[in-house]
Amino acid sequence: MTAQPAAAAARATVYGYPRQGPDRELKKAVEGYWKGRVTADALRETAAELRRSNWRHLADAGVHEVPTGDFSYYDHVLDTSVMVGAIPGRHRAAVGADALDGYFAMARGTQDVAPLEMTKWFDTNYHYLVPELGPDTVFTADSTRQVTELKEALALGLAARPVLVGPVTYLLLAKPAPGVAADFEPLTLLDRLLPVYAEVLADLRAAGAEWVQLDEPALVQDRTPAELNAAGRAYRDLGGLTDRPQLLVASYFDRLGDALPVLAKAPVEGLALDFTDSAAANLDALAAVGGLPGKRLVAGVVNGRNIWINDLEKSLSTLGTLLGLAGQVDVAASCSLLHVPLDAAAERDIDPQILRWLAFARQKTAEIVTLARGLSEGTGAVSAELAANRADLASRARSPITRDPAVRARAAAVTDADGRRSQPYAERTAAQRAHLGLPLLPTTTIGSFPQTTELRTARADLRAGRIDTAGYERRIENEIRDVLAFQEKAGIDVLVHGEPERNDMVQYFAEQLTGYLATLHGWVQSYGTRYVRPPVLAGDVSRPHPMTVRWTAYANSLTERPVKGMLTGPVTMLAWSFVRDDQPLGDTARQVALALRDEVDGLEAAGTSVIQVDEPALRETLPLRAADRPAYLDWATEAFCLTTAGVRPDTQIHTHMCYAEFGDIVQAIDDLDADVISLEAARSHMQVARELAAHGYPREAGPGVYDIHSPRVPSAEEAAALLRKGLEAIPAERLWVNPDCGLKTRAWPETRASLENLVAAARTVRAELA
Repeated sequence: MTAQPAAAAARATVYGYPRQGPDRELKKAVEGYWKGRVTADALRETAAELRRSNWRHLADAGVHEVPTGDFSYYDHVLDTSVMVGAIPGRHRAAVGADALDGYFAMARGTQDVAPLEMTKWFDTNYHYLVPELGPDTVFTADSTRQVTELKEALALGLAARPVLVGPVTYLLLAKPAPGVAADFEPLTLLDRLLPVYAEVLADLRAAGAEWVQLDEPALVQDRTPAELNAAGRAYRDLGGLTDRPQLLVASYFDRLGDALPVLAKAPVEGLALDFTDSAAANLDALAAVGGLPGKRLVAGVVNGRNIWINDLEKSLSTLGTLLGLAGQVDVAASCSLLHVPLDAAAERDIDPQILRWLAFARQKTAEIVTLARGLSEGTGAVSAELAANRADLASRARSPITRDPAVRARAAAVTDADGRRSQPYAERTAAQRAHLGLPLLPTTTIGSFPQTTELRTARADLRAGRIDTAGYERRIENEIRDVLAFQEKAGIDVLVHGEPERNDMVQYFAEQLTGYLATLHGWVQSYGTRYVRPPVLAGDVSRPHPMTVRWTAYANSLTERPVKGMLTGPVTMLAWSFVRDDQPLGDTARQVALALRDEVDGLEAAGTSVIQVDEPALRETLPLRAADRPAYLDWATEAFCLTTAGVRPDTQIHTHMCYAEFGDIVQAIDDLDADVISLEAARSHMQVARELAAHGYPREAGPGVYDIHSPRVPSAEEAAALLRKGLEAIPAERLWVNPDCGLKTRAWPETRASLENLVAAARTVRAELA
């Protein structure tokens, strides 16, 4: 069907764009500033040029309205805390002395002051800094950054729309500040916060903003009547202001549900809705509330979180239906393009045919522009683009890359028994304790040790042919020997080989499994200056050869102490990849689990008695709506158990999770049936230990006592204090001592000092218990 032109031409826009630059220029500038090699002025100019470059590209591609305020040195939620003056008391002196250094102190901490807690942004792998609020919080407006960036875009002659985290989502993401009662609800501060937003909106209007976007993704989650009433009140108040721009309230990542009628009747000029995947229900819901007559609808029909090309004809059909439901329909991605890499055209090592299946931020921008043109001018105006898109979709559907009959037959033959350990935990733990002979409060690390410049250079030298495989392996062996020697000297009980051969905890495995594609330039921000290259899961998955056995066996040969084998679990392999969208996620998870099961069996056969299968993404991938969660948790826990259940009773299975709200999945953690779990707990003050205890978690656990996402070195007494807090919830015979996460991003001096203090803390508390 040919789409008819809209009454007003559809505009193309995006909610946000990758920040890092084509060569991660922002990362290099920020880290250079931290090390004193880049001045503050040089850092600011790098950031300004990256913003200008992004806006020019968007405008040149045909985007009618560019976003401002989506750029950040570290995190956009932290930027919002600065905008509203919600600076923790412990950081006020640093912020007052130097705003930039104080900003980074809130993000990373200093030796003397702890940073803000960090956790996942909804169900993505992006981490945000959690606002700390209390009944005494006083908000004050500081719109300097938002106004400055808007003026930069306007000076280029562009139509620009500032993007802010909405007040309701900001408060719902916040937590009680240290020392504030745990039952304090930050949303009670809404009436105190709204005048600050009103002041910011007035400042942006005075600076030339015609529209401002207020992001409210928290409203796609299950919300209580009180929370929905708060959202309604917020937008009645903001919509009722006289000195403000037009307001576009945006949601994404899922369907709005009960929040849709609340926002539809609010006195705002527009809504931005997600119409992809599970959020497709927004279409019927919008019709049910009578649409948005006389208002602007920004339709997110291009998936902003995955990298497969859009089905343009399907999206045009959706857009055509929406034309009758709003006064103006514009076209966008489903969310900020922050969550995808910058440009697929930079990938030179991917087969050109496969490359045509992929759309990174720049390609998605082109899709949005094509759809806006097709909606405005009819499909005839984009007939060439539609024909090419049909051919590319058909090419992918019939490609032999996507299907392996042997893999599918093996997955189909799995039985329930394949996912169950041969003995219950009570019998396994006795066998493991006898076999391993560990002390009370055993110490270990999560797996990775610092990835030094020398290690990265060795991998680059191997790729470039400057060294051969034998030379590279000698370098890795030397690093493993050094890491083991340090751990033995420090007194750590269960060792790791340090993972010097691994570029990334997902990519390393993806490069050795069938069905995956690796990128060279597909960087995506995880947090701060930490960028990852999620691999692309394009086809059926199998393990053609051992992946970790060689290095783990080598490490075992150098010590009498147990050395953990280290794997990334099936759910995390999916969550931190761009997954295929042509079959259910549970089917893909089962294939990955079977491939990893082969590796677990190989490690055990080579003499490894402790095997850790990391699942930090188990909570992250939890659906945002409670109704969708049981089905997800069924296949997610099945995949983990399928990976690990084939080992002997005396082989100890560990797992690890970090930087998430674990209370939502305690039962699922229990269902994994791992013998030991290590969890992030230092920044959240042992909250997870209390959650495990409240659930009655029966197995061993290591809530972290060393925050590895900060450069500060915790003292032995600080670690001991956290251990004592952990002991209030977990019996000593089931408590492990470990950092929050892997040490890949840390430098050796702070790693040595922190782990030595961790061991000293364990010894101190052991003595107290004795």
